[in-house]
Amino acid sequence: MSVDASSVYVAREPGDRPAPEQGGGAGPVVRRRTLWPTALALLPLGLLGLASWFGRHVRPSADEWCFLPVVREDGISGLVGKFYFTDNGRVGNGLLVGLYAKFPVAGHQWFGLVSGVLMLGLLWALTVTVLRRTGTRVPTGVPLLVASMVTAVFLFATPNTYKTFYWPAASVSHTVAPVLACAATLPLLRAHGRRGRIAAVVAVAAAGAFMGTLSEEASVVALVVLAGVVLFAHRVFAAHVRGFVRVWSLAGMAGVAIGTLVLMTSPGSLNRRERYGAQSTSMFAPESLVGSLRGYAHILQTVFSTWQYLGAVAAGVLLGLVARGPAGRTVALLPPRPVLLSALGAGAFLVSGYLCTVITYPVFGAKVVTTERTWNDYLLLYVLLLMVGGAFVGRALRVRGRRTGVATAAAAAVCAVTVLSLVAPLVGLGHDMQVRAERWDRQDRALHEGAALGAKELPYTPLPVARMLEPFSQQGRRVWPAQCVADYYRLDKVTYSTRLP
Repeated sequence: MSVDASSVYVAREPGDRPAPEQGGGAGPVVRRRTLWPTALALLPLGLLGLASWFGRHVRPSADEWCFLPVVREDGISGLVGKFYFTDNGRVGNGLLVGLYAKFPVAGHQWFGLVSGVLMLGLLWALTVTVLRRTGTRVPTGVPLLVASMVTAVFLFATPNTYKTFYWPAASVSHTVAPVLACAATLPLLRAHGRRGRIAAVVAVAAAGAFMGTLSEEASVVALVVLAGVVLFAHRVFAAHVRGFVRVWSLAGMAGVAIGTLVLMTSPGSLNRRERYGAQSTSMFAPESLVGSLRGYAHILQTVFSTWQYLGAVAAGVLLGLVARGPAGRTVALLPPRPVLLSALGAGAFLVSGYLCTVITYPVFGAKVVTTERTWNDYLLLYVLLLMVGGAFVGRALRVRGRRTGVATAAAAAVCAVTVLSLVAPLVGLGHDMQVRAERWDRQDRALHEGAALGAKELPYTPLPVARMLEPFSQQGRRVWPAQCVADYYRLDKVTYSTRLP
């Protein structure tokens, strides 16, 4: 499975027709030798396809019961206004939530497919663009393999795939958000000339402002990473791009600060702080900082013991083994320093993860260790770092030139085993979702029919899945969000029931 120069292409955009470096009769050989990355990519792509197929069983739950009536009556702008003036100030979040809530059940069913394709496409484009910008040549299919493995591990190695991938309200805030933050680097990587650089700076400032109103945790991660770029640009970037990269990073930080200011000064954010203020301590209180550190240590223990993240490492090893370059382009990076870059990346991950725990601890308390959806904001950074670290390992093996074929086969096997290990939990979750969907649809019909006949109060049976909140949880002791359910069905009230209609 080793790769020589005759089987290597310059990295190109998805959809471009690659041209082999050598002409003549080498074409058929090139195609045979570069077939394996695409074939291997079919495994994570198949997992993503299976997960998207199960998405047809998603039904509203938790907060979404409260979003749907607002969007139905007042449109997306009404939900954005509710978020800004009443709920939490997250206007960017309200916009994205409104886009799927506009199509009540169908929006939930299609969300997994749409968001999955979006995240895969952005990570694929990012991989291709980084390789192209650095002049690195790889076999056809390798960028897709890397992007699909990173996407699959990020979405499905988590302790709670439902809240990561299927629950739209959480995915918008904590899963899609960090991918959108990564995508903000695309204008930077594609910038050419003065106009391109200006456009990149404007784009990152706008993206930062939007991120500040979308997800506080993703904003924290972005600020930590951008601050690291400003501080250590002289250790990573070549002199001719260093100044611009710092300006770009500062523009992104300014955008995040503006968005965060809009959020923090909103009436909705003030209301939220008043609601939780009486029950929680300040995030800067010593007991809160210590509790956050204790919870973060527990989170890291869970993350570091999840072996499926090795799939990202293996994808990176494959990338490092087959990469060749630079291909005559001006490289914007200094010569690779694996130890330094790994240390900087690890520091950014550890610091941003702790800060995310600090800002969520006052709301969730000790439950931060079971609120897995809030981990995703910094777990994407973790998965990307594992992939880059694997690429350094693969490059070192290639430079030494020893048993690279064995290393390639071993890394490919790890990718395959990782994906296959994620299939059974996903299938089990899909079954649970199907059972809930059938019961949900049955109850939905009964409630709609009862409301159409003039009923003002009807029974509701909780239908939880994957530890999702439902009306009348804890054996009926916790009522929320029962009134939102009543509003959705145009009833005055719903009451707790243990039997489906």
